[in-house]
Amino acid sequence: MKQQDLNKSDFKELLGRYKHLSLASLYGFAQIFFQYCERTVQPKYYMYSPLDDHIPFIKYFVIPYLFWFIYMGIAFLYLGLVSKKDYYLLCTYMFGGMYLCYVLYLIFPNGQQLRPIITENDIFSRMIKHIYATDTPTNVAPSIHVYNSIAVHVALTNSPGFKKKPLAKLASLVCMLSICASTLFIKQHSIKDVMWSIVLAAALYPIAYLLPKRMDIKRPVTAEAKDMAFK
Repeated sequence: MKQQDLNKSDFKELLGRYKHLSLASLYGFAQIFFQYCERTVQPKYYMYSPLDDHIPFIKYFVIPYLFWFIYMGIAFLYLGLVSKKDYYLLCTYMFGGMYLCYVLYLIFPNGQQLRPIITENDIFSRMIKHIYATDTPTNVAPSIHVYNSIAVHVALTNSPGFKKKPLAKLASLVCMLSICASTLFIKQHSIKDVMWSIVLAAALYPIAYLLPKRMDIKRPVTAEAKDMAFK
């Protein structure tokens, strides 16, 4: 009986220690919002740049495109286990940007017409066909695939423990760049979608990362000032 009580106590302690991981459920709510946009948004503006015509269709890039899911999962799990603070920053930065993207889709209904007709039937072509069938060419700017990849890389490289691992930082950078490039090479996005994602990431970065740092710097000064006032 005592052993059972001990196990329950350990389980409760474990839940309490990692309850912040439940914030990952916001991704599920984001997907509901995205599906709503997919069903209701009718594109009025089509994203295109003459540069898109010079970007070849390369089916093999479907691999880094799908690796996006693993990349995000690794980041959430790693930061959730080693740094609660950095995990919260990732959630703020990523989910804040995602939900803002959905609002932008409703305000600025957009799509793209870049997808080629795929006639080959190899495994890479079949994977892309499946992506095309399940993800309509609407709600493309900014690209959430690109934005989330940037958010993950930023969160990892801002984590103190990760900063001391140059090879891990390089691996993250390669993953991020490969995923962003994949959206262009499998014709899921226009280069304009990528550019707007970068703009959005740059605009939200100060709010998610620089502002909290400034607040942390000011807190000790305020406390010290109060102590001086009482003396």
